[in-house]
Amino acid sequence: MSLQLSKTEIREAAAFIAKKTSLRPRAGLVLGSGLSPLAAEVAQPTIIPYHDVPHFVPSTVEGHPGDLVIGTLQDVPVIIMRGRPHYYEGYTMQQVTFPIRVMWSLGVQYLIVTNAAGGLNPSFHAGDLMLITDHIGLANMVGLNPLHGPNDDEIGPRFPDMSQAYDPKLRALALQTATDLGIELRQGVYIMLSGPSFETPADLRFLRMIGADAVGMSTVPEVTVAHHAGIRVLGISGISNAAQLEPGAAELSHEEVLEAGKALVAKLVPLIKEILRRLARTTPGEPSEHRA
Repeated sequence: MSLQLSKTEIREAAAFIAKKTSLRPRAGLVLGSGLSPLAAEVAQPTIIPYHDVPHFVPSTVEGHPGDLVIGTLQDVPVIIMRGRPHYYEGYTMQQVTFPIRVMWSLGVQYLIVTNAAGGLNPSFHAGDLMLITDHIGLANMVGLNPLHGPNDDEIGPRFPDMSQAYDPKLRALALQTATDLGIELRQGVYIMLSGPSFETPADLRFLRMIGADAVGMSTVPEVTVAHHAGIRVLGISGISNAAQLEPGAAELSHEEVLEAGKALVAKLVPLIKEILRRLARTTPGEPSEHRA
């Protein structure tokens, strides 16, 4: 699948979803490892498994159920990805980010992307929430950018400016919301590695040295594609573990990441719900409609 060939596929997937619901989503959410319980808060949900949607690929990772949930959350029409496909599962970057293209086609204006991440900043602890202020896209830098290939000018520009990939106004809204709710929301830079192996202590020391505060295996491709298409992005990492920067530390497992996700949900759910409630009071930037 390439950008050059994907316009028809985007239309087919968007048309399939649109036939399943009369709702036209204004906000999209991507829920990372262990964070899917937020979708249970959606009113009158329509649930569509990924394997039913044309050209979607399934998520094969535990903690990523692999379905779309469409409904309203705090009076905002939403489309939620319960879990995501990853590059390390053997998919192309175009396949990994295809659902974001479909959200664009459906008229989504805002994307809230979440993930479980390892804490690199020494002041971070397991259970913290981190507002993503910027990212380091190592995969993008080495030729795995999801925008690689022919560009479609209807979707976005050939050379998108990524200096404000994480929308400043949405970040300000998130910080104010967290303060009002009494939720500590740290801030930092997220870095993506391709995975699936966890990092060595030397990897982690290097990542910290180049300015990363949290590390994971997702998010950057989705944010790149969303920003390219003009979707305003808010990113939040749930710190699932503190990085072990020296050899000989206790081993990390995916099960631990999922367990940490359960604790993170207790803070993440009210925060995102209140952010959406406040977004519902704003004037939409444009009508929600098919774009492709």
